[in-house]
Amino acid sequence: MRKLLTFVASLFITGSLLAGGLVTNNNQSAMFTRLQNRNASTGIDAVYFNPAGLTKLGDGLFVSLNNQTITQTQKVTSTYQYLNDAPREYVGKIKAPVFPGVYVVYNTGKLSFSAGFNPIGGGGGAEYKTGLPSFEMPIADIPPSLTAQGIPTTKYQADIYFKGSSAYLGYQANVGYKISDQISVAIGARFVSVSNKYNGYLKNIKINPIYPAFGAAYTGGLVSASQFFTDGQTYLNNVSTQLSGTASSLQPIITGGGGGVPLSSGTAVGLTALQVATLQGTIAALGGDPTGMTIEQSQAFFAGASTTYGGKAVAMGENAAATKDVTVDASESGTGITPIISANFSPTENFDFSVRYEFKTKIDLKTKVANNNGGGIFIDGQTVIGDMPAELSLGMDLRPMKNLLLSASFNEYFDKNVDYDGSPTLDINEISHNFIEYGLGLEYTINEKLRVSAGWSHTTTGVNDNYQSDMSFSTNTNSIGAGFGYHLTPMIDLNLGYQIAFYDKGLKNFDSPIPEINNLFHYETYEKSTWMIAVGLDFYFGKK
Repeated sequence: MRKLLTFVASLFITGSLLAGGLVTNNNQSAMFTRLQNRNASTGIDAVYFNPAGLTKLGDGLFVSLNNQTITQTQKVTSTYQYLNDAPREYVGKIKAPVFPGVYVVYNTGKLSFSAGFNPIGGGGGAEYKTGLPSFEMPIADIPPSLTAQGIPTTKYQADIYFKGSSAYLGYQANVGYKISDQISVAIGARFVSVSNKYNGYLKNIKINPIYPAFGAAYTGGLVSASQFFTDGQTYLNNVSTQLSGTASSLQPIITGGGGGVPLSSGTAVGLTALQVATLQGTIAALGGDPTGMTIEQSQAFFAGASTTYGGKAVAMGENAAATKDVTVDASESGTGITPIISANFSPTENFDFSVRYEFKTKIDLKTKVANNNGGGIFIDGQTVIGDMPAELSLGMDLRPMKNLLLSASFNEYFDKNVDYDGSPTLDINEISHNFIEYGLGLEYTINEKLRVSAGWSHTTTGVNDNYQSDMSFSTNTNSIGAGFGYHLTPMIDLNLGYQIAFYDKGLKNFDSPIPEINNLFHYETYEKSTWMIAVGLDFYFGKK
């Protein structure tokens, strides 16, 4: 029987929460929510999207305060036949009521100084009230595995719960320079602070074995799995001890030269007729054939049987330990630095083209386990890789007429250069090609106060089946956002936006995890839905 505990947390909470790559959030302002494309921004949110474009704001101080409220539902469906009520659905809720974006810009002459704060990755908490297939499948394997070993078992139950939260907080600073009216450049860096927390349990694992030999309670009712395996270990150890004693009891006869005497003639070397019959009956009961077996061969048989039962007792002990109640209380933390360079080109007053490159962020996460509650997977002091990929971003803003803005964006996340398995020693190929994101948006100015906008963005994931699991999956998406901007005063802008993301359904086939029972495959489907609302206030304390 394989190990029963697989209590793992992964990228389903540490990855991106909405727009962006596998682990990078790109939805970093209310203006983005309602337009979906801000790579060529020359507004205050360009602190994140286009630092080089900030010089176009003019001289003065500018501040932008944003918040997004995000709700995401993830559903995993498994057809694994031994799960209760298969196919079985597992639903996880991820909530981020506070997803801030704060930006400050100060421009003087040809220089621009800016700073920003936002959740560059993660930003929410995930809750699975019934766990996930990978948590439950090892428990579901117990009944068929025991049945295959001659212990009829048809049911199981367990209490499973998991909750995790993740925050990759980014603190960014940039310096920009206006080379000419057509060209500006910027250099900056982002300090990334990571905090992941995992809490959960796997308790009260029960099964319904029929095997009274292990104890009077095991007649088909639901009982503690750990107690059943513990009683089985005790029983098998006793059998092993008895068989070892039987083998030892034959040693004096062998030492006296009677080892070659047939067991059936054991009375000739000191055994009683009852002892001979008992030894022959025990050998037959254990699957042997005592016919023609000598005393010495009988001893070897009992010694071998003792070893076999001793091994079974060890396995029972391991299963007893694996089915005990488990609680997880662990966290991971670490920091990294992201160098950033950008350039903005304005060949005409109504056209902007931007380029931004973010270098790979190296992050080593240190694991901390509270009260030894590692759940069999989290190890106190262990280092886990939490790197973020390099990113190339291109953007274009065009005003074909005074009241109309057209925007386009393209992002490539260089995932092939990141070790997403998280292990410093493993090297699992999980990425087939880099993650791509692109989109279009438009904004129309109705009057001097009100502007309306809408936009679309599409992502193409680059993961392969090695990456896809119930704990971390990625599929192609289409997102639509809309909203409006309103000049509350000459110094204050209000932005309101709504966004919904549509995800392709993912599918992964599996071979049976217990092929000795059957060779059937099963599959999992992965579904996700996300919506968000955003509000932002932009303050212009000085502007040409």
